[in-house]
Amino acid sequence: MDGVTPNRQADTKLPKEELDRITDDLIAQFKTVYDPEIPVDIYELGLIYKVDIDDDGSVDIEMTLTAPGCPVAGEMPTWVETAARRVNGVKSVHVNLVFDPPWTPARMSDEAKLELNML
Repeated sequence: MDGVTPNRQADTKLPKEELDRITDDLIAQFKTVYDPEIPVDIYELGLIYKVDIDDDGSVDIEMTLTAPGCPVAGEMPTWVETAARRVNGVKSVHVNLVFDPPWTPARMSDEAKLELNML
């Protein structure tokens, strides 16, 4: 996941192919969520810090915002949860909003930097 690797227990019963499919589908869904003030999706912005996928289809997401005072701070975690729930095989989603480490533009992908004329 472009710097974000899904975590699972070493003794998982989830086949690698299924984990890979869920991971790819989660990334695709994260790319549908945009910060309304920046024309780049949250995945390319580097706002997704960690994704844990359990055998039972539970997904725990750790994410941040570009700034703690972001006007959509109360809404964006719900947008991410809704997007993740669209993935086949995902049974439950928990989104944890964190601010440590703080987000910086260095977390952005080259694609995001190009979109924002930062390269």
